[in-house]
Amino acid sequence: MEECSCCKKTERSEEERKKLMNRLKRIEGQVRGLQNMLEHDAYCADILTQSAAVSAAINAFNKDLLVRHLHTCVVRDLRQGDDAAVDELAELVKKLMK
Repeated sequence: MEECSCCKKTERSEEERKKLMNRLKRIEGQVRGLQNMLEHDAYCADILTQSAAVSAAINAFNKDLLVRHLHTCVVRDLRQGDDAAVDELAELVKKLMK
C-alpha cells in the first residue's frame, strides 16, 4: 500500500499490531459466518443474533483502538502543541457514536 507524505501514521509495537489484527480476523470470520448462514437460509433470528455479535465485536475493537489513540496519538499531538487533535478527536467520537 503506497503512502502519501501528508498522512499521519501511528507506530505500533509488533505485539499491539498482532493483537489488533487477530481481533479483526476473528470479526472477519464472524462476517463470513453470517454470509454462510444467509446462503443456507438460516433462521432470521439466528442471523440477527450473529449480526449482533459482529456489531459487539466491532464496538469492542473501536473502544480498544480509541483508548490506544488517546494514550498515544492524541497525547503526542497535544504535547507538540497541536490543539487540532482535540477537534479531530471530537469528530471521531461523533462518528463512533452514530
